[in-house]
Order: sequence, then C-alpha cells, then structure tokens
Amino acid sequence: MKFNQEKIKITIIGLGYVGLPLAVEFNKKYPVIGFDLDKKRVEELNSGFDKTHEISKEELLKFKGLQFISDSKLIEDSNIYIITVPTPVDKNNTPNLNSLISASSIVGGYLQIDDIVIYESTVFPGCTEEICVPILEKNSGLKYNQEFFCGYSPERINPGDKEHKLSSVIKITSGSNNESANFVNLLYDSIISAGTYQASSIKIAEAAKVIENTQRDVNIALINELALIFNKLDLDTKEVLNAAKTKWNFLPFLPGLVGGHCIGVDPYYLTHKALEVGYHPEIILAGRRINDNMGYFIADNTISELAKLGISPVKAKVAILGLTFKENCPDLRNTKVITIINKLKQYDCQIIVSDYWADYDEAKKKFDLDLKNIEEIKNQDAIIVAVNHDRYVDLKSKDLKMMLKQSGGLIIDVKSLYHKDQFLNKNIRYWRL
Repeated sequence: MKFNQEKIKITIIGLGYVGLPLAVEFNKKYPVIGFDLDKKRVEELNSGFDKTHEISKEELLKFKGLQFISDSKLIEDSNIYIITVPTPVDKNNTPNLNSLISASSIVGGYLQIDDIVIYESTVFPGCTEEICVPILEKNSGLKYNQEFFCGYSPERINPGDKEHKLSSVIKITSGSNNESANFVNLLYDSIISAGTYQASSIKIAEAAKVIENTQRDVNIALINELALIFNKLDLDTKEVLNAAKTKWNFLPFLPGLVGGHCIGVDPYYLTHKALEVGYHPEIILAGRRINDNMGYFIADNTISELAKLGISPVKAKVAILGLTFKENCPDLRNTKVITIINKLKQYDCQIIVSDYWADYDEAKKKFDLDLKNIEEIKNQDAIIVAVNHDRYVDLKSKDLKMMLKQSGGLIIDVKSLYHKDQFLNKNIRYWRL
C-alpha cells in the first residue's frame, strides 16, 4: 500500500461540524466529495452557506474541485472513505449507532480492492472492528485487512473555536495493520500543520478519544459539586476558585452546564463498554449525574431567589439569554439550557428565550420555542444569562436593568460573567453559579 498523493480520491461521509472542515482542508490537496443524506444541507453548501458558521462562503466556493452531493452513486470512484457521522446517545444514555451503521452500509456497497475506510466519529473502544468492519465485509464481499483496510482518527473539532482549528491541533491516527496505519498517518500529516500522533492500534485511538472528554466531564462535575456546597455555605464560588487557582497546580475549571455533542455524551460510550465487560464505573457516572442535574439546580435557585424578592413563581416573567450548548456557536445539540426552561415551566413561570446565535426554525422544531430578539425583552421579573455569547458578556448593568421591571428584579448569572458589585444599589438581586 504505497502512499501516492496523485491517486488519492476522498469521500467524506457526513457534512456536519466535523465533516465539512475536513472536506475543505483535504480539498486543498486532493479531489474530495462531501456526501450527506440531508439534501437541504447539501443544497446550502453548494450555494456557499454553512449553517454551522464554521466555514465561510468564500472558503466554500474557493475550491472548484470540492463537490457536495446526496446521491451515493457518485462516491463509487473514491478510494478513501472518511466517516464523520454523529454518534449520540438515546433517552436512556445508550450509544445510538444508527448513523454509523448506515454510513458503513453505504460505503460497504462501493468498496473496492485496497480501499481504506477511516472513522472519525466518537465510539467506544472496539466499535470500529467489532461493529463497523463486519458491515463493510458483508456489503462489499471483501476481506478485512486483505482486500480493504480501516483506520481511526478521532475528531477534535471544537465548535465556535476560531483558534484551535482542524489543522492547528495534533491529530491522532491509527490503522488496521502497520501498512494502513502508516498510510493513514501520512494522509493526515499532509494537511495537519500541528502534526500527528500515530497510535499503535485502532482500539487505542478509540479509547484516547473517549477519555479526552470524559476527563473534562469529571473535572467539571467536581467544580459543579463544589458550587452546590458553596451555595449552601453562602460562599461565592468564583471568589473561592480565584483564590485557589493562585496555587501553580490548581486546575482552573469552572462550574456550569455541560451539554453538546462531546462532553455530555462521550462518557456514556466508555461506560457502555465498561458495563459490557463487567465493570461498573463509579466516578464517571457520578460526574454525569451531577452535570446533568445542574440545570435543575439553577432553576430551583431562580425560584428561591425570586421568593426572597417576594415574587411568586406562578406567572413570574423570566427571560433566558442563550439557548445553544456553548458560546458563540449555533449548535443546539444536547443543550442543557432546556432543562432550566422545562423546570421553570413546572413552576408555571412565563418564559421568554433569546439567542442571536441559534437558528430560530431549529429551536421551534426541537423545543417548540419561539425565540425573541433581545430588544423585545422588557418588564421581566428575572433574567437568566445562560450562555456567554460575546454580546451577553458585553452587557452592562444598565442594559440588564432595562429588561427588568422598573421596580427591579433578579439576575441569574450562570457563567459568572459580571462583577457582583455593579448591581449594588440598583434594586437588582444578583446570583451567580
């Protein structure tokens, strides 16, 4: 298996936050086809519009050789297939591999001798060879590691992050044998300026990916638990953390909502495999429970703080700024802001939600929410600043006061964006996580 750049023809399966940047980067050196079953997504990309805001119109239209298609028949001439489909969990937090299985089935139908299939989707250790490879073999009629080969190179995309982009982050690579591993490593090394790290096996690469976000999840859970404790002790968590981080080896994690497609999901892939082999994870699942419940804690404290102002939660007007799972990003997947909203609705609060980053149609379809412009927010009993979008970070106390009733009200600062002293003597009660 000789690495010959002139013969490489790549198809990227899945054109979301991972697949699209990958297609654009590879197309700088190779012929690339971007395939997605979502016809609307394909049409938008062909017109130069990326709803994820990861790739600009200029970039999308710059490379004439980059094709976006939804007809799988057009991928049959490729010899490298890179699968970047989502791998979420279901309502029981069990891995949902439907998209991965479907993508493997499609690719398997077009595999030819010496083709390579590379997976980037987050999975549990062993998934590629235990679940995906048999599908590829069945649909292609070819023998694994004899007639076709596989690789695994976990994605490290951070939506909305303009600093840590695809080419500037070290890429883990792996292959199903030594020859394919070297090939996959050379392939990625040709586009990743930060360089690559070649793992010794696909399973090692799969495991490395799934623990990256598990580690972050557990660390954030610890800080969230500390925030729960400090709240009961009437201590300001941010002040405590500011003091503690003056020690050189204190890790500067912050409390907050943990959602999205990675940190809030990946640990369940690892725990699924752990349970399968007879080990019950303790710390990982405990961390998940803490982080999943933070939205309810914030909602309950909103009600408690309203009560201290003598405001009944029934029909209380509460505005929420931010719906996406993280700052400066339109991604609504697994957002935990919705847990705050749903809990407050149980108290019969009147909720208004604003998020200038979110897609209004998607918010309506997913959550039955009619998003409002921030200028429409007036006469509220409480404002919950749930996401640290740039525009919200820049809000002054007078801006927030204009959204409240003239008599004042409550500010809930989930991300600890503001200094509490700026709300003194303004008829505003301020609480932060």
